[in-house]
Amino acid sequence: MGRTLRSRLEVSGIYLIVLVLFAVILYPLLWAVSISLNPGSTLFSAKLIPDNLTLDHYRWLFADPLSEYGLWYKNTLIVASFNALISVSLVSMLAFVFSRFRFAGRKHGIYTFLLLQMFPVLMGMVAIYLLLNLVNLLDTFAGLILIYSIGGLPMNVFLVKGYLDTIPRDLDESATMDGAGHLTVFFRILMPLARPILAVVALFTFMAPFMDFLTPRIILRSPEKYTLALGLYNFINDKFSNNFTIFAAGTILIAVPIATVFLLLQRFLISGLADGATKG
Repeated sequence: MGRTLRSRLEVSGIYLIVLVLFAVILYPLLWAVSISLNPGSTLFSAKLIPDNLTLDHYRWLFADPLSEYGLWYKNTLIVASFNALISVSLVSMLAFVFSRFRFAGRKHGIYTFLLLQMFPVLMGMVAIYLLLNLVNLLDTFAGLILIYSIGGLPMNVFLVKGYLDTIPRDLDESATMDGAGHLTVFFRILMPLARPILAVVALFTFMAPFMDFLTPRIILRSPEKYTLALGLYNFINDKFSNNFTIFAAGTILIAVPIATVFLLLQRFLISGLADGATKG
């Protein structure tokens, strides 16, 4: 009886912690949705359950001639898509090299990747600005995509390399004995098996431009090239700006493309979790 009671208390404690964390996460989200549906433009009159629900703020974002939200949305989708594509390509190739080949400097290269994770991106912003200005990539999507793609390499390469290390080398050796070259092993054997971790990399790199404010704030100067985070900041940045309800509506819509990509990659993510449980 004592063991059964202790087990029930442990399970109850776990559920209580999960419920508290769920409430902490859900409460701000509910307020954001509620504010976006409140009439007016201020936070002071906003209610968690609005007396009069309205979709005017959502309509204004896309229908009003003064709104550039649609342009910012398109810019962010372009940057996010190219960032995900380039990042997955570079990360998969570099991880393959570090996982399957032995060469001079390999160990030091891995340690360098780990070391780079210790420094925040903010430390390199001045150097990034000067470098992009030197090569005429300042205030361009190409410069922004370049920084996103290269900036996320160390962590992502380390993650994918660790996953590739769990794939038996016997598969490589068998394919090599059958006449397969390195590219064949890479594209036809390892990459299909590494789809779960590559899906994680694709999702996170796609999300980054939607969430990041600092990097585009430093690189982009033209309002027509703003990303969503940078553009939405203008709604509440000025001293006399009071567009919190429109700002909330714009932030809620950010979740649409991220959720769409997550649903498209969901089967790969789930299979990755299943594989991890089987290996464990």
